[in-house]
Amino acid sequence: MEHLLDEFLLYLRHERGASERTQVTYSTVLHRLLNWAQDRRIKSWQEFTLSDLTEYLNDEKARQVEDRPGGPLHDLSVSTLYLEIAAMKAFFKFCEAEKIIPLNIAENLSLPRRWKELPKALDSNQIDRLLTKPVKMAPKDYCDQAVLELAYSCGLRLSELCGLRLEQLHLEDSFVTVIGKGSKERVVPLGKIAVEILEEYLKLGRPALVKPKSPGNVFLTTRGSKFAPVTLWLRIKNRVRAAGIPESITPHCLRHSFATHLLEHGADLRVIQELLGHASISTTEVYTHVASARLRQVHQRFHPRS
Repeated sequence: MEHLLDEFLLYLRHERGASERTQVTYSTVLHRLLNWAQDRRIKSWQEFTLSDLTEYLNDEKARQVEDRPGGPLHDLSVSTLYLEIAAMKAFFKFCEAEKIIPLNIAENLSLPRRWKELPKALDSNQIDRLLTKPVKMAPKDYCDQAVLELAYSCGLRLSELCGLRLEQLHLEDSFVTVIGKGSKERVVPLGKIAVEILEEYLKLGRPALVKPKSPGNVFLTTRGSKFAPVTLWLRIKNRVRAAGIPESITPHCLRHSFATHLLEHGADLRVIQELLGHASISTTEVYTHVASARLRQVHQRFHPRS
């Protein structure tokens, strides 16, 4: 059983081009499933049934409660449950394709509706406060300003911002080439303000950050090195705090704001999908629920008969 898992992980890496994060997550989930099966004397993947997978998920819920002594009783989060099921679906689909099992038993496992945990988006006033330049600009401030502008104006992920290289910027033609999940490339337009902010950073900020061994990344730390996602997120959080934004936001908040504001202003969902680099339109559809929720809030607040 272990050997088949190894084959699947190789398939993920070399044929599916899955990100390292996806590979690690799926490996963790499936090895937990393997250990669970061995404890129940299930000797092969062919022996698994849909009932077994459902029982495993229920046991995972119970395990989470045990791992939080004294904590509140609660189910797995929607996102965690989504990953558990997605990993099993992908693995058993692989087994079916390789004719190891006659049918993908995980196909009928229900994915949760991810929109139950709606992504948070900042409103336009909060965005304006966040993107307001500091009175005094040091080199790192020019860097932070350009990061924030790209995150909101282009909807880039933290990992994409960290990995962005100089040759991916095409300021004269107002677009940026982004290497997203699974090494998939997409082209995202740059607005006039974003171009100006980037030009300012490349002229006044980045030269002061470059060191002899600095890489060709667009954004550099004060030590002249490439950003790690967690380090870049801490820099963004400092600006969020300075802007007086009270919400506890996530690293994806500016990306969510980018998509939500496009949708609210009439952008087509397929266009937003392409700009975000989503493989499936269902992933992008979450923003229709975000926009609807915001409309309901406005209606309840301002309509006299709400």
